[in-house]
Amino acid sequence: MENEIYSDLSQKNLKNQRTNQAVAAAAELFMKNGIEEVKMTDIADASNVGVATLYRYFGTKPRIVTEVMTYLWDNINELFSGVFDSHEFLSQTGIKQLSDLMRMFHVLYSAHGDFMRLVAEFDRYSIREQIPKEELREYEQSVINFNPVVERAYRHGLEDGTVREVEDFGLFFLSYSHALLELCKKFVGGEVLPSDDFSHADMELQMLIDTAIHYLENK
Repeated sequence: MENEIYSDLSQKNLKNQRTNQAVAAAAELFMKNGIEEVKMTDIADASNVGVATLYRYFGTKPRIVTEVMTYLWDNINELFSGVFDSHEFLSQTGIKQLSDLMRMFHVLYSAHGDFMRLVAEFDRYSIREQIPKEELREYEQSVINFNPVVERAYRHGLEDGTVREVEDFGLFFLSYSHALLELCKKFVGGEVLPSDDFSHADMELQMLIDTAIHYLENK
């Protein structure tokens, strides 16, 4: 009995190790080449995990793509969490914390453009492949992982008097985060219309952030 339990644990650990290898390798390939250009055989070669094993663990390419995008968002969240949990950040007023949090989208555009481009591609990919919404729950949670930090900053601002009360703050932040994220994806996608001029992309993003902060500020 003990040997069987040990064997089961070993098999589970091996599966986790191979799954992590495959996701990490696929993430590098997607970031470099995009989702469409990468085949399951490419992931197998890069991760040293057999194609048959990949299909056994993930089932389909859309499934591994979703796990990769969740993994990449988790990495982005981890990069920012160290900043937003720091003493320097937490010692600021609520309105300043909210301003810094909004600027997160500006940083995503300026420092993580390749990732934003991949996020835009994943949106199109998930629609085309008709990935069921229930299979995107973990991905969604990784994307909106900043909500608790933003809510904390808002409550702090109410307490220190720098932020005015908003009837539905959750809806307010959702609206602006959607607008900022879509603007980032538009900019990294490149100019399309004759009137497009993305040389002012930084200013456009900052203007939208300033508008949100001006609305929130308790004057």
